Amino acid sequence: MSREKELIEVINKQMPRSSSQVNHLFESDSEIVTFHGKGLLYNIDEFSEEDLFREDDPYRLGWNMAIGSISDILASGGSPKFYAHSMVVRDSWSTEYIEKLARGIAQVIKEAGAAFIGGDFGISKTWRYTGSVIGELASKSLLRSGAKVGDRIYITGGIGRGNVEAALQLYGDNLLVMSLTGGWKNLLPLRSKEAELIRKYSRCCMDTSDGVFNALRMISELSRTGFFIDNLPYVKSGLFLAKTLNLPKEILFLGECGEYELLFTLSEKREEGFLKTAGERKLTFHKIGIVKEPGSQILWEKGRGIDFRAYDLRARDYSDPKDYLRKVVNFLKEAAK
Repeated sequence: MSREKELIEVINKQMPRSSSQVNHLFESDSEIVTFHGKGLLYNIDEFSEEDLFREDDPYRLGWNMAIGSISDILASGGSPKFYAHSMVVRDSWSTEYIEKLARGIAQVIKEAGAAFIGGDFGISKTWRYTGSVIGELASKSLLRSGAKVGDRIYITGGIGRGNVEAALQLYGDNLLVMSLTGGWKNLLPLRSKEAELIRKYSRCCMDTSDGVFNALRMISELSRTGFFIDNLPYVKSGLFLAKTLNLPKEILFLGECGEYELLFTLSEKREEGFLKTAGERKLTFHKIGIVKEPGSQILWEKGRGIDFRAYDLRARDYSDPKDYLRKVVNFLKEAAK
């Protein structure tokens, strides 16, 4: 068990729970409660410099943080209704910068069909942002658990966009990287339309805020299953950047600065109907694998399998992200032998 998860359990044991709460600890991306006969979802997420979002474009920064705040509601089968935040801005940011930041946040809220209801504001030497969202359930909620052996594993979009954003922040002083990637906007996608279909067909769902691998491992742990993954849809920018920095492309799968896509499973029987409806709605999903028996954690690449059962690296255990990346690269090199 990671240190972070252990501390969450320590804290949770001290807290009074409501009989109206549906989900157990770690079981859902959002907290699920019943209120006057209706299902409500609640989520809160904090962002700071540690999340490695680039700050050169305030609109993009605001957009990406709002996507991160809303994504958990979508992954839990709900629709966001009310959005609040606590915004602590850097004292060096101009009024124009803050206005563009707010515009990025506001655009996501509008496109998600939610409304802003207020929050808190402060000024400091370092910035912090906390998004808090209340969502509504039209039908059943989606948990991280519930996958069955034989289920198909799908994802809503390309893999690695969040890790690309982090790499551009970490290696932004590299002249070659600057010259090749300076114009990349890298806006995280809002998956509201996809979420409507997922809640109808899938068994379980989780967003990839901590990366695709961590989402797969969490679903497997809670469902007591394993996975076999292949044909991963890496984003082109990620493949290009990995090649530029001489890094294995699998780091886009393992890295923990996620792309906030929705990862979900559905039964073989429901797959045909799901894909037919997706085609009618002009929605694209990527099939990346199958749910296997417990103990299987395989990524199949170039005719060989990488076994992740012994993989235990966590970014939060390293004070320097580059140290963590070196450890991940070393693991992949050893696995390739």
